[in-house]
This record gives sequence, structure tokens and C-alpha cells, in this order.
Amino acid sequence: MEFEKNGNQFFKNDESGKLIAEVTYVPSGEEKVILDHTFVDPSLRGQGIAEQLVDRVVKEMESEGKKIVPLCPYAKELFDRKPEKYKTIKAE
Repeated sequence: MEFEKNGNQFFKNDESGKLIAEVTYVPSGEEKVILDHTFVDPSLRGQGIAEQLVDRVVKEMESEGKKIVPLCPYAKELFDRKPEKYKTIKAE
């Protein structure tokens, strides 16, 4: 799925403009961001879209040389469930 970017947010709206998927993060100093919110509309759940959103932030932060603090419950669980995938981007 392709996402749009607006500031510290990646998101997807449906054809009518309704928000159906979103991830947000906030800067934390020069070297980190806090991933603080992930949302996927109930109609889309179970399709891996939340992980795609998190991975979009991961890609962005890798390009900026920053680490991620996963505070949102979903991101925290994802980083814990797939430690090999996220070990190089997760802030210690």
C-alpha cells in the first residue's frame, strides 16, 4: 500500500477522504524519534498494513540516521516480536 506523508505522519485515506491508516512519530532530540501512534481501520485489519506503516517510518529514519523509540503499543509489540528485523533501528 502506498502512503502519503504529512509532517511526522504517514497515512492513507479512502476514496471519500476518510482516514483509514496512519502512523505518527515525534522527534526526540537530534538522533531519535518516538513512534507514538498507529491506526488501521477495522475493515483493513489483519492484512499487515500496520506493519507496513511502521516499516515506512523505519525506512525514513534509516535514511536520516535516526533511531526509533517504539512507544505505541502496536509498534512496541512488533519490535519485540521481530527483534532481528528491528534491532538496528530500535533506540536502546
